[in-house]
Amino acid sequence: MPDDAAAARAAAEEESAFSHPAVDPDSTAAYGDHPDQLIDFYAPRVEAVPGGLAPLVAVLHGGAWRAAYDRRHISPFADFLARRGFAVASVEYRRGSAIPAQGGSGPVAGRWPETFDDVAAALRALPGLVREHLVQADPRRTVITGHSAGGHLALWAAARHLLPGDAPWRIEGPAPLRGVVALAPIADFEVADKLDVCSGATRQLLGGDERFAERRPYADPSLLLPTGIATALVQGRDDLTVPQAVAESYAEAAAKAGEVVGLTLLEEVGHFPLIDPAADACAVVAEEIAQLAW
Repeated sequence: MPDDAAAARAAAEEESAFSHPAVDPDSTAAYGDHPDQLIDFYAPRVEAVPGGLAPLVAVLHGGAWRAAYDRRHISPFADFLARRGFAVASVEYRRGSAIPAQGGSGPVAGRWPETFDDVAAALRALPGLVREHLVQADPRRTVITGHSAGGHLALWAAARHLLPGDAPWRIEGPAPLRGVVALAPIADFEVADKLDVCSGATRQLLGGDERFAERRPYADPSLLLPTGIATALVQGRDDLTVPQAVAESYAEAAAKAGEVVGLTLLEEVGHFPLIDPAADACAVVAEEIAQLAW
C-alpha cells in the first residue's frame, strides 16, 4: 500500500491533470455508425517547418477502458501537442458498459470485441479522414500515442500484423507508422493482473476469468513482439495506478524478442503528469513524439 505522502501526491497530480477545461477540436468526423466511433481533429497551432506539413499524432485516451472516461479528458493534451506543431487526431472508441458487471462492484472495463474493433476501424479510416479534415497533416509521418489503457491500445495497434491468423484485426505487414509512444501503458497483462491494475481491468476487458487466458494472445502487447516499429515508453517512477513494473516487463519481453524498446523513467512523477500540460513530464512526452515523428 502507498504511504500517505505518496497517495496525497498522486491525488494532487490527478487533480491538476483534470483541472484544465476541455478543448474543443477544430473538427470531428465519424469512422462508423456508433456514437462513440468518432475522431477529433486538432490542427497544428504553429508551423514546425514553415510551409511544410505537420507530423500526425493519433491519440488514444486512457481510463481503464471504462465508460466514465472519454476523449474529453485528454483534449488539453491534444491541444498541447497541436501547440507544439503537431496535427492531432484524438480517437474515441467503445468502452465498458456503465452498468456493473454481474457480481461486480463497479463498471466493467472494455467491450470484447468492440473496443478492439473500433481502434482497428479508426486507424483504417484515419488517412482518408485526415485528407478531408486535417489538410495540414502528413499521414506518412504518423505516430500513435496513448495513455494508460490507451497506451495498451497504441502498442496493440502497432502489433496487429503479429496477431494470430484467425484474429479479425490482423493486417498483413507492419502498419505504416513512424513509431509508438506509450505513456504508462498497461503493456503486460500478466503483470498488470498480478498487480490488480485498475481493479482487475485487464480481466474484465478480456471477458472475465473464463476468457482471460484464451484471449490474451489476441490482446496482450507483451505477447505480440517484435513489432519492427520504433517504440518508446514513458513512465513515472512513482506511478501508483500503473506501476513501472508493467512497462519494464514489456521492455524486457521486447528485448528477449530481439527488439530494443526505449523506456524513459521519470523521477518523482506519477500517472497523470504525462498528459498534464502544466507538468514538465508532458514536455518530455512531446519530445519523445517529436524524435520519432521527424
